[in-house]
Amino acid sequence: MSPLSGRVALVTGGSRGIGAAIARRLAADGADVAVTYRNSPERAAEVAAGIRAAGRRATAIAADSADAGAIRHAVETAAAELGRLDVLVNNAGTFPYGPLADVTVEELDATLAVHPRAAFVAAQAAAPLMTDGGRIVSIGSNLAVRAGAPNMTLYAMSKAALDGLTRGLAHDLADRGITANTVHPGNTATDMNPPDDPGADEARAETPLGRYADPAEIAATVAHLASAGGAFISGASITVDGGRNA
Repeated sequence: MSPLSGRVALVTGGSRGIGAAIARRLAADGADVAVTYRNSPERAAEVAAGIRAAGRRATAIAADSADAGAIRHAVETAAAELGRLDVLVNNAGTFPYGPLADVTVEELDATLAVHPRAAFVAAQAAAPLMTDGGRIVSIGSNLAVRAGAPNMTLYAMSKAALDGLTRGLAHDLADRGITANTVHPGNTATDMNPPDDPGADEARAETPLGRYADPAEIAATVAHLASAGGAFISGASITVDGGRNA
């Protein structure tokens, strides 16, 4: 039997990059999967179609993670359309970058809305719908562990907040066997972070393993946390960055 056979997962921001890789991996492990998207309906539909072609059920749900109401609706829709909810992956994200002095209150609020607020709202909405023994995984960043460079204060802060959410959820949901963890990827080869960008050679040089991660490698960690093998891991922050923050 597949590790996630009979399970249902929701992956926010699942139309591309790490989110799409997570959705595909959870489906490959036996789960039916819902993904949310904001600006990429064609790509979300492609991810869902690929999952269906592999024999699993899938649905793509339009939801702006900055809109708390849309996130609640996405959680409810995923559970209604697929019949249950066992795994929530808070993946949707943005990447604000620039001098501290230039950060506006509007940018601050928008970033916090997409990262910790959306993850909190999704977890709050998912918990009463989730089966006992469910899983909540939030995708952070190794920059939340060690910012490492200027111009990333807002991003680092917003991703670091996910660790606090994870620790709180680990206590609040423990009586139902629901685990909560954060996965902090390092540089990962996606269209948001291409390995041929300016600065990519420096990033590789600072990474002991000397390369960018493949999105599938991040998805593998999430899949383990979502499986029976992750049942005793909760409240943890796991960095997957090739040793860059070591």
